[in-house]
Amino acid sequence: MASECQEPHSTVSQTQESALRTAAIDRKPRSRALSSEEIAKLTSQGCSCADWLKVEVAEGFDPARVKSTHFSGSVKLGVFEKHVPFFGGVTKPSGISNATIHNCTIGNNVYINQVKNYIANYIIEDDVVIDNIDLLAVEGQSSFGNGTEAVVVNEAGGREIPIYDHLSAHTAYIIAFYRHRPKVIENLQKMIADYTASVTSSMGLVAKGTKLINCRIIKNVKVGPATVIEGANRLENGSINSCSDDPVYIGSGVFAEDFICCSGSKVTDGTIICKCFVGQGTELAKQYSAENSVFFANCGGFHGEACAIFAGPYTVTHHKSTLLIAGLFSFLNAGSGTNQSNHMYKLGPTHQGIVERGSKTASDSYMLWPAKVGAFTVVMGRHYRNSDTSDLPFSYLIEHEDESNLIPGVNLRSVGTIRDARKWPRRDRRKSPKKLDYINFRLLSPYTIQKMLNGCRLLENLKTTSGKNTQYFTYNNVRIKRSSLDRGIKLYQMGIDKFLGNCLIKRLENKQFQNVDELRAVLKPETNAGPGKWVDLAGLFAPEQVVQKLLSDIESGAINTLDDVTEAFGSMHDRYQAYEWAWAANVLQQRFSKIIDKITAHDIIELTTKWKIAIIKLDHTLYDDAKKEFTATAQIGYGLDGDEKTRHSDFAAVRGILEEDSFVSEIEHHITSKTALGNELISRMENLSQP
Repeated sequence: MASECQEPHSTVSQTQESALRTAAIDRKPRSRALSSEEIAKLTSQGCSCADWLKVEVAEGFDPARVKSTHFSGSVKLGVFEKHVPFFGGVTKPSGISNATIHNCTIGNNVYINQVKNYIANYIIEDDVVIDNIDLLAVEGQSSFGNGTEAVVVNEAGGREIPIYDHLSAHTAYIIAFYRHRPKVIENLQKMIADYTASVTSSMGLVAKGTKLINCRIIKNVKVGPATVIEGANRLENGSINSCSDDPVYIGSGVFAEDFICCSGSKVTDGTIICKCFVGQGTELAKQYSAENSVFFANCGGFHGEACAIFAGPYTVTHHKSTLLIAGLFSFLNAGSGTNQSNHMYKLGPTHQGIVERGSKTASDSYMLWPAKVGAFTVVMGRHYRNSDTSDLPFSYLIEHEDESNLIPGVNLRSVGTIRDARKWPRRDRRKSPKKLDYINFRLLSPYTIQKMLNGCRLLENLKTTSGKNTQYFTYNNVRIKRSSLDRGIKLYQMGIDKFLGNCLIKRLENKQFQNVDELRAVLKPETNAGPGKWVDLAGLFAPEQVVQKLLSDIESGAINTLDDVTEAFGSMHDRYQAYEWAWAANVLQQRFSKIIDKITAHDIIELTTKWKIAIIKLDHTLYDDAKKEFTATAQIGYGLDGDEKTRHSDFAAVRGILEEDSFVSEIEHHITSKTALGNELISRMENLSQP
């Protein structure tokens, strides 16, 4: 039941935490029985108890601080000597009044007042405030939400995720989407069941520094340090894994059942959740409703509804009319009216959707599941044809005349795409030292570039097989216009050249070579893992080969604890750059048609030149896209009661001017700095002696 604010690679295992907290409680000063004078004092102040012998107190206990309280069961009381601050500059003396306490251990300087029913079966740590609540109780043995199965992605079942305190997006991804490896699922489920058993208790916890104010019913809920719960309606069977570095806030009108909330999360404004996992830094507010869903780091749900979704990191929806249902999402921005269907009214709600990372849905967009949307795709309009565009990332999927039309690669030149990639790291709200999700924010990676390579091949094949006169091509139930296809190939090629050049520049940066053999030695990857297919484990990029090794180790029992699984994911994240270069080096060998040992300085010059061209072309398209935000059309509605000059002045005052825009300046600087970087490498290669 400990705070989750331990270091990511702490030697303390998750299953030891409750034992450590119990030991900490046992180390508190020994309690003693009440004296007859203390019992008399308590009784004179309106307190009562069927058996005062079961009430123990710490040395220094002041009975004057306990009034109008009934005790039953085994009760231990701490010392009440401090004053407690409240909103508005009010302070009140710590102590207990107007409450019924059953079978509880209460720490030092706790403030408890106006408990309308009772508090039962809780350990209440130091400096806790409980003011004006209806009920706080545990009944029987409770796992506090651990082990609850969230029926995600397929509403009819089959992808259930048993949630637990330390669930990561990556563990959840394996459990949900690797059902074809039943032994992996069985072993992971057993690990989670073992953890659940280790935290199951008949005693609840309200940890140090927590505030429960103006709440109604709280049943079978474990509350971590520094949590603030204000005005919640009903919380039942859950864990609130707050910590002092990153407290959890549960606000007014919340209904939560069978749930886990992680550090830094915020659930408020009448939100309703059932069978949900709320990840670190995630905020659900403004009457949001969610059931059978998991939300990982930095998600945001406002006004709308979620049903059976796997919301990977940075899944965000802000609008009242938006429904996300039966799908996998990550780094998603869902526009107003976004909707999907998972039910054909035949065999039930059995269909599912996959929306790969970085996608956006425009207002009133609709998709009929099953469908699969490629990474960083913008979806506009209504789509009924069960498309799969996963090998055509960075595209626009647009409805036109009841047809799904795809414009491949066009999102690579959108300034919005670059803005998204840069804003996500800045919007990481997680403050806990122990971060559950390993997140890779890279826009271009082996994961997305392999899709561009596949996209180039399939677009070229469409041209070859369909003939010269074909103006529209059909692929996986989407239409692609010839001009869009040709442009898509060019954009993908620029993206590939940019990524490979980035990898090469990074690899050779600040390194001097006396001869080509030294160059080749640096180009050699330090690992054999990396080439081949890559996967996105809900925020974590990794080579499929490495993931398969993890799965095999789980199957064999070589990895048999949740801590070991977490450590394996951490290793994948830490070794990303080594894996990335191994992948890039393999692609370079294919493009040069020669192995690393045969690559020359001329080859490096050739690739660097292509990289410079790609950088400049893509940056110029981004600049042109940004300019659209400063055109006369963008100024419509400005200078409301004036002339054209007033309109320009008003626009400049509110939005600024193109030349001074920070993003535009950044693009210009990027072109200059990358050009200089490329020229410097070319100069080094030109000076390199050849064998």
